[in-house]
Amino acid sequence: MRVINSIMSWIMKKRIHQMELFMKYPEEVQQENLKRIIGQSKDTVFGRKYQYSSMGGVREFQERVPVVNYEGLYPYIERTLKGEPNVLWPTEIRWFAKSSGTTNARSKFIPVTQAALEDCHFKGGKDMLALYCQSSENTQLFSGKNLSLGGSHQQNHWNPDTFYGDLSAVIMQNLPFWAQFIRTPDLSIALMEDWESKIVKIGENTIIENVISVSGVPTWMMVLFHWVMQRKGVQDVREVWPNFEVLFHGGVGFGPYRDSIQSIFGGNMPKTVEIYNASEGFFGIQDDPTKNEMLLMLDYGIFYEFVPLSELGQPFPLTKTIGEVEVGKAYAMVISTNGGLWRYLIGDTIRFTSTFPHRFVIVGRTKLFINVFGEELMIENADFAIEKACLKTHSVLADYTAGPVYMKDGKGGGHEWIIAFEKHPENLREFTAILDEQLQLANSDYAAKRKENMGMNPPLVHAASADTFYNWLKEKGKLGGQNKVPRLCNDREILEAILPKL
Repeated sequence: MRVINSIMSWIMKKRIHQMELFMKYPEEVQQENLKRIIGQSKDTVFGRKYQYSSMGGVREFQERVPVVNYEGLYPYIERTLKGEPNVLWPTEIRWFAKSSGTTNARSKFIPVTQAALEDCHFKGGKDMLALYCQSSENTQLFSGKNLSLGGSHQQNHWNPDTFYGDLSAVIMQNLPFWAQFIRTPDLSIALMEDWESKIVKIGENTIIENVISVSGVPTWMMVLFHWVMQRKGVQDVREVWPNFEVLFHGGVGFGPYRDSIQSIFGGNMPKTVEIYNASEGFFGIQDDPTKNEMLLMLDYGIFYEFVPLSELGQPFPLTKTIGEVEVGKAYAMVISTNGGLWRYLIGDTIRFTSTFPHRFVIVGRTKLFINVFGEELMIENADFAIEKACLKTHSVLADYTAGPVYMKDGKGGGHEWIIAFEKHPENLREFTAILDEQLQLANSDYAAKRKENMGMNPPLVHAASADTFYNWLKEKGKLGGQNKVPRLCNDREILEAILPKL
């Protein structure tokens, strides 16, 4: 296995010099991406409508094609779902990634073309390994298995020749043979639909494997780790997997889970790598383990645009290209892809931490924030404050959500939180005070509204049991995969659904 590990590490590192090219020449690489995907799509229904055959460049593309959300693109996606060819992309589309939204009654179905699989998602997976090998000189990553935590897929009832499911399931089903060789468990288990049965089967079948890494959403990693430790009667995951090395994680902010993960590993934290892989594309990889930021991957067949938050809601908002963005400012991401998405507002908000190379952090979602009183509270602020409050009160988070308390009957408004703890703080009032203090440090708008309780009252925090959100997701049939709890909402829908259960 040492020989295999050395060979695989060497192969992965060969990609690094290609990444250096897009780091050095981001604008040129992005312009070439746009030119290529427009050329490939000029004879599609969408391409003919917007006259792709005569498209001159970036500015003309931005002037002709409107920025849209899912609803704006859905008429084309629906035609594709029903089997009509050549609508958004010229090649056959057999797979769709079903979104994991927890609040929308209508699921989203994102086309996953062969080009998106090979040139984006698979390429991103290989680059994740390459960058990890580059930063971990003595890694034994390929001497064992990667444990993949994902969802399931099913046949499309509109067109029996196509399938849809969680992105992770789509990727696992289509992985090349070499990737199947280094992952576990077997697909017959990994793609099971019932999450609770699947977690038992995964645990039973992997406790005998040499697991080196785990990839998935931290929430579900913790469920698996707890099951394994309980089954084996141990206090440290490494008593089961002694060679465990790294967590590849995404989907939710990792900071609030750090203490919990560290305790699961007996206080000896494994290495971690954050990735940004959504249904719409693979966007970012943490390339420097010492910094909590990700490198924007610019040569995956995706053309990026960035919308200042003040421009959101306009059909033709002022957008910035990769060469025009500024460090420290928040932007909503717009993508045009080799998956047939055109000027698609994906709903994520990022902030660049550097340019040349372009690194960034995820700030939040364009729909997942609280701004009832002008406080503009983003997930980035909430994750930061929760992590600090847990650290200072020696408590351990399981998950959380928050929403507004509206002004009523002359009473002031504020925020209400449901926080599920694995280890509760000894004094919830102290925890709440620290949370409020840290939110004010992280967000000046929140601090201004909280000054002397003039604009907002102190937060109202409910401490819940560790399984609260697990049970809520179970009721909704959304366990496992990329499903997650919306952490901030600008309404009380989720609060009202969970509060009666506390």
